[in-house]
Amino acid sequence: MKIRLLAHDSKIPNLAIMKISTYHKMRGDDVDWYDPMFDMYDTDIFYESKIFTFSPDYRYYPVGATIIRGGTGIEVKSKLPDAIEQVTDLDYSLYPDCDYSIQFMSRGCIRKCPFCVVPIKEGAIRRSKPFELNHKGKWIMILDNNFFACPAWRENIEIIRSWNQPVTFQQGLDLRIMTDEMAKALSTIKIKGRGIYIAYDNYEDKDMVLKGISILTKFIKPWKINCYVLVGFQKPYITDEDLERVMTLDKVGVNPFAMGYVDFNNPNYQKPQEIKDFCRWVNMKATFKSCTWDEYKKRSIKSN
Repeated sequence: MKIRLLAHDSKIPNLAIMKISTYHKMRGDDVDWYDPMFDMYDTDIFYESKIFTFSPDYRYYPVGATIIRGGTGIEVKSKLPDAIEQVTDLDYSLYPDCDYSIQFMSRGCIRKCPFCVVPIKEGAIRRSKPFELNHKGKWIMILDNNFFACPAWRENIEIIRSWNQPVTFQQGLDLRIMTDEMAKALSTIKIKGRGIYIAYDNYEDKDMVLKGISILTKFIKPWKINCYVLVGFQKPYITDEDLERVMTLDKVGVNPFAMGYVDFNNPNYQKPQEIKDFCRWVNMKATFKSCTWDEYKKRSIKSN
């Protein structure tokens, strides 16, 4: 059978598409990326993955094929068939320039943040079987949504250590449950660059966040730590508390990374301009270090 794939809006190698590819190649099928110039009329099964609801719909579907669409951008609760979901040998040949491995040690989360789709999509925290590493991989991107909330985190740290490759914890470690034991465990594995990610999404969590950072920085250098800062969720503009969060992180040597809220349930949602400007100011370190937020706002108003 001729199987064609489309990772509609993925910014990193698409996990579901790589599983689908492995599954069908194991069955002896002809598997490749979809090209409407050559595959429009003789594709048997077409798989599309869409991550974001706001991404424009694809237009050039194959004629006469079985079309299977999935991903958070199409249906939050969409899942792969069990036979495909159980695949652990991802097809990295789809991404020949990828020099890292994607890895999940657990799925789900203990939190129910109203701005996050993980509780709906993945449910409660649970351990998952690691994937085979990319044979061309030089480092590992760990995508657990709440790594230390998994009861098996100690065993997972041992597995990561056994791989003997630098890692990043891309999704954000939960500072509200951080302990000395957890932070010390992190210091025993290789961290790639600024590979520790944390989050400070709610001003109300200030005391817990700062306590977690103080624990983490006993064992991890602050310059290795990035902190996601959600803005635009509670208010559609920048508040004094938003500014205080990023400045507090900068003061303790942690790199703030502002993220504008996106309403995934509303494909027509547009970020307010002030939210975009704030994120640009924080995330472009040359501007963040060279001018204040008030100064940057004045420049933005003049340029507009």
